Amino acid sequence: MKRSGALLLFPLLLSGCDLVVLSPAGDVAVQQRDLLVVSTLLMLLIIVPVMALTVLFAWRYRQSSTTATYTPDWDHSTKLELVIWAAPLLVIICLGALTWLGTHLLDPYRRIDRIEPGQPVTQVHKPLRVDVVALDWKWLFIYPDYGIASVNELAAPVNQPIDFRITSSTVMNSFYIPALAGQIYAMPAMETKLHAVINRPGSYKGFSANYSGAGFSGMHFAFNGLSQEAFDQWVAQTRSAPAALTRDTYLELERPSENEPVRHYASVDPDLFGAILNLCVERGKMCMNEMMSIDAKGGLGLAGVRNTLPLQYDKLARRGAVFGSDPSYVASICTAEEAAAASRAARDADAKYWPLRDLSPLRGAGLLSPGTGSRRADAGTPSLGLLRFEL
Repeated sequence: MKRSGALLLFPLLLSGCDLVVLSPAGDVAVQQRDLLVVSTLLMLLIIVPVMALTVLFAWRYRQSSTTATYTPDWDHSTKLELVIWAAPLLVIICLGALTWLGTHLLDPYRRIDRIEPGQPVTQVHKPLRVDVVALDWKWLFIYPDYGIASVNELAAPVNQPIDFRITSSTVMNSFYIPALAGQIYAMPAMETKLHAVINRPGSYKGFSANYSGAGFSGMHFAFNGLSQEAFDQWVAQTRSAPAALTRDTYLELERPSENEPVRHYASVDPDLFGAILNLCVERGKMCMNEMMSIDAKGGLGLAGVRNTLPLQYDKLARRGAVFGSDPSYVASICTAEEAAAASRAARDADAKYWPLRDLSPLRGAGLLSPGTGSRRADAGTPSLGLLRFEL
């Protein structure tokens, strides 16, 4: 009776399990589920017969058996060797082929080519761009096409491709929505990507799959798959929020906090994600890509040797943390606005005066190749004032 009661309780125990990985709502996750199921079945083709034969041999050739054939001098069978080695080899070949195809077709950096089976992605399906930032200990989602942002809430229209750009503010984290697609890491000063689509409306769970400190357990968010009309309403509601996500607002948001509620931002600094990625949200701090550009051109001389010391702040200290040295950084040569304006002006000048510029190595960028005429569009001879030399 006790045994029967335990068997009856077993389905009730399983009813509490979340089987979202085996019943996802996004096409990418569905393909990953199929790959997992097929791979498991292929391995079971070997595992199940081996387990069954182990029991059979133990029973058939037990010491008390009087029917088993006793052959103490037997040592080889070509047919048996073929079965033992050929079957696993075929399974390994099939697994290798499936894994190779799945690794390339389900590469998170690869844009999806279908909405669902039988419905390819066309020009009508404009991707929804979402910038994801893993903070301590919450998630920030920026919608650059709409100029809005949200904390711990993500929304997307059903049957529309989603292009994620993912980074982190401090330590490595892992962005994971089981119903949508596989997890991918979020790392500071690095950008990872994920492409996916949600096919069924509903509210799904997203969280961090990588331990990142004391508030890790509360680092989860809701992912809402909405109809286009409902998504438009969500965008309109977010745009009516009273707060704006500026650089100063982000620096306050970035401070470690736990179990943060959902909040919305009606507007976002358009350069914020790039500043987060390049570790230069603070006003006057040199961006990582600016420093890399300077270093690639020979650096700033001996004075630039000290530039590595202030970067320890990014490694050892966080805003609001009690450990690490006092915040410090390499000062930018110009403000963020001036740097952006100078970059745009340089690109415009290059497009106007040097449309056929040759950037091959061992020559100055923009210098004329031997035996060629001027590359300026409005003059017969080059102007020395416009030539730029690179070491």
